Formats: sequence, structure tokens, C-alpha cells
Amino acid sequence: MSIVIVAGGAGYIGSHTIRELQNGGYEPVVIDNLVYGHRRVVEDVLTVPLVIGQVGDKQLLEKLLSGEHPSTRGKVIKGIMHFAAYAYVGESVIDPAKYYKNNLAETIMLLEALLEDSKKKNSEPIPIVFSSSCATYGIPLETEIPIIETTQQNPINPYGRSKLMIEKILIDYHKAYKLPVSILRYFNAAGADIKGDIGEDHNPETHLIPKVLEALFNKDVFLKVNGTDYSTFDGTCVRDYVHVTDLAKAHVLALNKIINDKSLSIYNLGNGKGYSIMEVIDAAKKVTGKEIKILKSKRREGDPPVLISSPKKAKKELLWKPEFSDLDSIISTAWKWYLFKEKLISKGNLMY
Repeated sequence: MSIVIVAGGAGYIGSHTIRELQNGGYEPVVIDNLVYGHRRVVEDVLTVPLVIGQVGDKQLLEKLLSGEHPSTRGKVIKGIMHFAAYAYVGESVIDPAKYYKNNLAETIMLLEALLEDSKKKNSEPIPIVFSSSCATYGIPLETEIPIIETTQQNPINPYGRSKLMIEKILIDYHKAYKLPVSILRYFNAAGADIKGDIGEDHNPETHLIPKVLEALFNKDVFLKVNGTDYSTFDGTCVRDYVHVTDLAKAHVLALNKIINDKSLSIYNLGNGKGYSIMEVIDAAKKVTGKEIKILKSKRREGDPPVLISSPKKAKKELLWKPEFSDLDSIISTAWKWYLFKEKLISKGNLMY
């Protein structure tokens, strides 16, 4: 089997991509510092090797890439998938140094290790698939919706800027060092694996759908809706939700492409359709059969009214076919996972 090193593989999207890599015939090896990742998911559910460490630890990377590490010894490394990043927008504004050090500086060290490995082996660098974000676009004009890959990028926070800086570096490295690169900018990742044994579990949780499910599950919890006076049909923000399994499959397709053609490719990953906050709430009530308490609040600074992607390029070039594109499917899988997680917690099983 061919090895794929998954940096940040103990996280939400990384863990789902591991499962799709396994389905695709790859053998994933995870490197994760476990600051936000889940050890149990990697070792007990997905049962893949977990290397605890920083993605920018050059000594550790050298051992992994050279085959001196037990998890890669005697095996061929076909690619790197890079999910390792801090991703709390508000925190990035308060503490930008944390984000530039972890997201940007650690990635530069990873790339340095890749290039040194390439020189030692006298071969082309190992292909890398980078987990980027629609946050690199900032607040697009209404005339720029849906967002395409060539839409102007103007991030409004350090998190988005760190992702954009990495994109620029990867593009330069492709041109200068022939590094095969695929940059995937995804919109609102949501849902959970259809088996219900892995899913979204952040602490703190900032994403809408798990917060809606928490308010539906716990009658004492109010869901805060930030802004009800936007220029949308119901006054709440509209977002493009893409199922995490569909995202994961796109990563594998992107890796296969750059392994074969050694190219630079950039793709938006979304469904090309937006749902408002109230539509998400109504769909969740329908799926769960429960009611929810809502607390209307002021707008959050920097929240654009509408963010919708155009996934046409990914569908055309990668032959990517999202399977869970409707809101009910996304929420149903998220609810299945939420109930499973609560059952684990009630039995005293730690998620981390």
C-alpha cells in the first residue's frame, strides 16, 4: 500500500478524509499535535498510525519522509494532506501571532522538509494537498456571487490571511521547485460520516449546525442568531454548506490528479447553493422532530450577507460528484453523530 501523511488528521475534516483514503486504497499515517484533534478517533475508530507532534518538526518529518520512522518504514509515500491549522476567526483577531506561527511558520517548515527530502532522493517533491478556506475571499461583492476560483481574494482576519499566504507560497514553490500542489478552498463544512462514528466535535464549537443540534437536544440552551436584518429573503445570513464526506472525497480526487500530472490546481468546494440560518434551523427541527429556543442578537462584524461557491471547476476537472448536497441529508448525518457522541459522553467515555 502507498502511504499518505495526513497532517492534522485527528481533526474534523482530516479524520473523514482518512476514511476516504482507506476506501481509495491508501494507507494513511497521521501527524497531529492533538491540541484540537481526537486521539480516540484516529487510534480506536479509524485504527491508523498516529504520530504526535508538530507538522513543522523537521527532525520528525525527516524520519517520516526517509522511512526511518516505524510508521513509514519500507513504504512509499505518495502524498501529503495538510489540514493542520488553528481555525477560530475571532481568536485569530485577538492573537494573530498564534495563527501566523502555527498556520504559516509550521507550513514553511513542512515544505522545507519536503524539498530537502526531494534533494536527498534526487526526485520530484512529494505532492501536497492543502486545506484552504473561503475565508481567503473576505467579503465579496454581491456581483461576485457565486464565488469562482479567480474571484479577488481579500481576507479580513489573520486566519484568512494565514491561509492566503500559504496559498501564495505553494504557488511559488510549484513554479520554482516543481512541487505538485492542489489547493482546496471549501465553504461551510458540515455533517458527519454516514456510519455515525466520526463527526464534528470542536471545543469551543462555533459552527452553526452543531450549535443548532445542541440547542435542539438541550432544552435549556438558546441558539443565538447573529443578525436578522441582512439583505436576504429572511434577513439572516446565507451560506453554502458542503458535506464533510463529499469534501473528503474531493481531497482524494485532488491527490490522485497531482500524483499523475504533477500540476498546480485550485478548487472551490461547495454545493453552489445557499441556505439561510433560519432555513437550517427549520430543516433541523424537521429532521429531529424537536423545537428550539432562539435568541436574536446583533450582527457580527465582518459577516457578509451571502457566501456561495461555484464548484463547477472541481466537478469538471476532478469529476467530483457530491452525494449529500441537500440540507436534510447533511443535518441527518450530523444528528446521528451528535446522538452517538452524547451516548459516549453519558457512559463516561472521553472524546479526546
